[in-house]
Amino acid sequence: MGERVAVLVRDGVLPMELGLVHQLFGAAVSAGGERLYEVVTCAPAAGPVRTDADFTIVAEHGPEALEGAGTVIVPASHEQDERDAGLPEPVAAALARIVPGTRIASICTGAFVLAAAGLLEGRRATTHWRSCARFAELFPHIELDPGVLYTDGGDVLTSAGEAAGIDLCLHMIRRDHGAGVAAEAARRTVVPPHREGGQAQYVPRPVAEPGGASTGAARAWALARLDRPVTLAEMAARSSMSVRTFTRRFRQETGMAAGRWLVLRRVERARQLLEETDLPVDRVAAEAGFGTGASLRQHLQAELGVSPTAYRATFRGPAL
Repeated sequence: MGERVAVLVRDGVLPMELGLVHQLFGAAVSAGGERLYEVVTCAPAAGPVRTDADFTIVAEHGPEALEGAGTVIVPASHEQDERDAGLPEPVAAALARIVPGTRIASICTGAFVLAAAGLLEGRRATTHWRSCARFAELFPHIELDPGVLYTDGGDVLTSAGEAAGIDLCLHMIRRDHGAGVAAEAARRTVVPPHREGGQAQYVPRPVAEPGGASTGAARAWALARLDRPVTLAEMAARSSMSVRTFTRRFRQETGMAAGRWLVLRRVERARQLLEETDLPVDRVAAEAGFGTGASLRQHLQAELGVSPTAYRATFRGPAL
């Protein structure tokens, strides 16, 4: 039997996150077909555990299963995570059984458990993009990277939303046994062995600008002509302000400089066109105001971590 991977579940566990750990590590085999991992599910107390669906699972193992594990994985719990910066006593007691130096990883908001346990001190972490604001509020001293699918701090790892757990598990298998074993595990479970970019590409695009602001008319004007050059002086004139006053007001009302705001709106326009049309990349670049395909690729890579072609393949899919 291979290395033990213990999955610590709590009431409110997401079934997909529990299942993906078993599927992926269970699919990792040697050249001779021997399983490389033994995956066990445990809870702070053995017995029934509620999921966030309409069924309950039974954890046959209690926290003692953590003691002999080489890797411990903590999935999310919609019932327990994001409440406060502390740990429920049973969870703290379970984590105390983990042998120092054991690799421990979180999926989605399981990062809140690792942070509350002090395991993320001095490390970079991530969690689901919808939970990043709450994480930063509870743990302002931890370096949070909301744009990546997972982080690897050696013996402590974190991942973003549910499906990013797949990326993290494959990464750990790849780290342990090489790319070939990870690729075969991915092939067996029919998932990509590696996804491009980070979770920034999955954050919804804002659909409208907030109204009622003194720079609102200028922003609406700019949005209507993203395919053409837009200067700061023109936007200031639309608001009947000097450039200096407009610059100050714009930052107060949007939290960013006008140039930065314009780049982000052009990225949003490009995302929309890539998702909803079959326009060539150069045409998308022109319509979004980036001018050339090279410029669009540069900005999309900087903001989302992917190329226009990869983004379109992910969110538009193959033509029917």
